[in-house]
Amino acid sequence: MLNANLKNHIHLHFLVFIAGFTAILGELITIKAVSLVWYRMVIASILMFIYIKMAKVKLNVNPKAILRFSIAGIIIALHWITFFGAIDEANISVALAMFSTGAFFASFIEPIIYKRTIIWYEIVFGIVVIIGVFIITQSEIKYLTGILLGISSAFFSSLFAVLNGSFLKKHTATVISFYEFLSGVFFISMYILLFDGGFSNGFFSITQSDFGYLFILASICTAYAFIAAVYVMKVISPYTVVLTYNLEPVYGIILAIILFPEKEKMSLPFYYGAIIIIGVVLLNALLQYSRKRKRSRR
Repeated sequence: MLNANLKNHIHLHFLVFIAGFTAILGELITIKAVSLVWYRMVIASILMFIYIKMAKVKLNVNPKAILRFSIAGIIIALHWITFFGAIDEANISVALAMFSTGAFFASFIEPIIYKRTIIWYEIVFGIVVIIGVFIITQSEIKYLTGILLGISSAFFSSLFAVLNGSFLKKHTATVISFYEFLSGVFFISMYILLFDGGFSNGFFSITQSDFGYLFILASICTAYAFIAAVYVMKVISPYTVVLTYNLEPVYGIILAIILFPEKEKMSLPFYYGAIIIIGVVLLNALLQYSRKRKRSRR
């Protein structure tokens, strides 16, 4: 039988695989990005509420905290909208390669939020990431809109992750996530009502296959993955979890090539640029992990 530590590490890689599979579902679902994210957050909110009731989690927080969670909820909604928009405008490979630039944004956002100095190698890595993006843009200029949406998605993702890290010091992850999902639903609903023609009959007329994929996205890839990741972090160091999650684009791109070989076939320079970006992300994570381990030994 597998020992408990190995089981948890396998579980962690399964969660990263699920994260990569999110992009596959984005390709399979035929509705546009805004509607997709609205359905995702509505279904996830309902499932999260059921979990909260079953686990008897208290939702009492002060108004200031709710306001902060609401801002973060809007940010994560924008991240998902731009991410799935990047898939629509380009493909999975481009969206995930650009998503990897999030580490570059985090290296500048984190010092501002946590008021720490910027580490020298983060600047160097940032420059290398820009070179990787330039190589991809030059070779895949036809996907420029998708590239820009992917970069925007990476920025929103990094901003959300850094903000969430500060919230976890005072509140539980489940409560934070629930309020973020609710605010995301409200934000997208207002956008649909004011700028996207409202909730017409056509909005709710989705195919059976789309609903099935949406339910998998909201339940397994959102509600379950979030709760399970919190559990895993209780038994595996947060550094290891963060390091492993950097493999998400690798898993996602490999899956995309296998499942959609015709659409996902890219030029050779694209893969050079993607390898540069993902390689820098992994190296940055390894260096941060090493630095934090040294600090913990002091």
